[in-house]
Amino acid sequence: MSLRLAFTGTGTIAHIHALAVEEIEEAEIVAIVNHSPASANHFAERYKITRKYEKIAPLIHEGGIDALIINTPNYLHASQAIAALEAGIHVMVEKPMAMTVEEAQNIIAASEKSGARLMVAHCWRFDEEVQWLRDQLREGKLGAIIRTKGYGIHTLWGPEGWFTQKRLSGGGALADMGIHAIDTTRYLLHDPKPVRVFARVGTYYGSYDVDDTAMVMIDWDNGVTSFIESGWWQPHSGRAEASTELYGTEGYAQVFPTHLKIVDESRRRVAIVESGFSQEADKPPSQKMYNAQMAYFVKAIQHGLKPVPGGQEGLVNLQIIEAAYESSRSGQLVTL
Repeated sequence: MSLRLAFTGTGTIAHIHALAVEEIEEAEIVAIVNHSPASANHFAERYKITRKYEKIAPLIHEGGIDALIINTPNYLHASQAIAALEAGIHVMVEKPMAMTVEEAQNIIAASEKSGARLMVAHCWRFDEEVQWLRDQLREGKLGAIIRTKGYGIHTLWGPEGWFTQKRLSGGGALADMGIHAIDTTRYLLHDPKPVRVFARVGTYYGSYDVDDTAMVMIDWDNGVTSFIESGWWQPHSGRAEASTELYGTEGYAQVFPTHLKIVDESRRRVAIVESGFSQEADKPPSQKMYNAQMAYFVKAIQHGLKPVPGGQEGLVNLQIIEAAYESSRSGQLVTL
């Protein structure tokens, strides 16, 4: 039997996820929720969806869905996820999973109580280059990792609308883009826990009440220190979105462009380990990555598996972001 999916939201990311569903024989979109009838009608026509709702409550009441894909602005994530999970409906929610740590904890509690599965759409974990590099690191090719640097930056542009309104988004570039760099770093390091966070966050490129620039330093419980850059409208970025650099005792690695440099015994020469992927500096998000993410979610539901990234992974990322905002306000190191 085909997995019956409902979508909330009809923006850009909803279309990306819908295209991913079209690649899966075992899943179909049967319902859409959006407060704008015009947008809902357009989306429903494009993907041949017959059931349309302005709010999530009638959808849940009528039933007939197995899982919900949440693509709405951040302020709706918690209420929509909890409503679905309490009804026994599995959920994949866009990042960040909620506006606050408390909201994230409430979502996790709803999942644990009902047994419905919860996944957070940290999409870069499903990129084939990121996965290749993680495999190299698992084999210990860099020795012990000492430090990393990650990038979550838009150069010469930034979003509009709800993204730039704190009451709707919860945060700016750090919550929007920095979270990609944070999660990619955690994935490559096999999901360590943060112990200390220090940050400088500010608004320099627009007249909105959220940040467009952030520099965050994170100490992990495995002894690694990570530096994260995030921003909108930046004049330059040292790497592509979600690009991550890792410095180890035996070499260096980076993703986008993806390769390793292994140091010889003299520590004066390096051997390049090519990944086989393009070495172009720019790496935009690919539909292939989102297709892999959706296929994984569907498989997890069908086989009764606990999705990863799930609630705990999403929660830790939010804990880091909240700590970064607090550190920037206080000027102090925040211990977690």
